[in-house]
Amino acid sequence: MTILLTVTTGVVTAVSRSNEYTFSKPNEASITLVAGLGVEGDAHQGATVKHRSRMARDPSQPNLRQVHLVHQELHDELRDKGFAVGPGDIGENVTTSGIDLLALPAGTRLHLGALAVVEVTGLRNPCLQLDGFQRGLQKAVLDRDAAGRLVRKAGIMSIVVAGGEVRPGDPITVVVPPEPHTPLEPV
Repeated sequence: MTILLTVTTGVVTAVSRSNEYTFSKPNEASITLVAGLGVEGDAHQGATVKHRSRMARDPSQPNLRQVHLVHQELHDELRDKGFAVGPGDIGENVTTSGIDLLALPAGTRLHLGALAVVEVTGLRNPCLQLDGFQRGLQKAVLDRDAAGRLVRKAGIMSIVVAGGEVRPGDPITVVVPPEPHTPLEPV
């Protein structure tokens, strides 16, 4: 018998999208997630990869980065370090609160609001564009754990498995896959 752990612990604090390849994404009143594609009207929407660097390497690879999620707690941490960062500023589509996104295993499903479901595929690898937004930001979203391993704190990536509208204030239900869990790696 497979047991899934389901816990409602979080909330959507902001949603953002951009139909152009911009680093920051403007906040919206709502976004629509489309199964297998991503955020409707976002430049990164698609079944195959839409991030420029990845398209240059192999445009036929699957898009494991359809929806980018960042925890509001990271924004708070960065503000405490002197950075001016808010929802959508570092390119995320969904800003969350109350969930340790970085601790989730691959394959975790996040139910966003009434209908939308995303499946966590991996970590965002912080890039130099962060320093273009604010000097020193790339280093600020990297850390080391007690064993000296690199910790990437710039959010997680996911694919859309069930479409629906997502709004600030929507609850987030976390469904963790059965063990053994696979830790998140950059995608």
